[in-house]
Amino acid sequence: MNKIYYFLLSYLIGSIPFGYIICKIFKNIDIRKFGSGNIGATNVYRVCGFKFGLPVLILDILKGFMPVYIGKLLQFSNPLILVGGLLSILGHSFSIFLKGKGGKGVSTSFGVVIGLLPLPALISFIIWLIVVLSTGYVSLGSITGALFLAISTIIFTKSIFLFYVSVFIFIFIIFTHRENIKRLINKKENKIIFPWEKK
Repeated sequence: MNKIYYFLLSYLIGSIPFGYIICKIFKNIDIRKFGSGNIGATNVYRVCGFKFGLPVLILDILKGFMPVYIGKLLQFSNPLILVGGLLSILGHSFSIFLKGKGGKGVSTSFGVVIGLLPLPALISFIIWLIVVLSTGYVSLGSITGALFLAISTIIFTKSIFLFYVSVFIFIFIIFTHRENIKRLINKKENKIIFPWEKK
């Protein structure tokens, strides 16, 4: 496959707005007009429930993982595979199908990380889970998980290149969560209601 086609495919895969599509098909709503207005799994879960939020989460993770997997099948170099992964993240956050709008890129970034850095991805997920379960703030869990991704990458891979990749992802997560950070500081961020807490 030509590298240009690979990059284009990676962006298009990332651009598929699964949250929007699933809510439109099964609930006949535009998820962008409800809750936080985000098309990601967290907002879908809050608005439509667990049975819709979980598929969106899995599909958004796959959007990041697939370009990495395809790149490895084609035996591309790590830098080229990385570009494909980053393009899928950008596609999720700036989808061509939603006129340049999209989600915050956490799930898709995690998919890329699973493909490139399995062990740091696992550590990042555990940290995310601990923070979310203990505080109820998904945004705080995402930011903390991204930070520990960078830390665990430099510890376990010894690769400066992959460390820079993880730092880029951390900075990108900070950028897409800038409004959440303001709400966290002002103690106005909404906590997630877990399935076992719902009546």
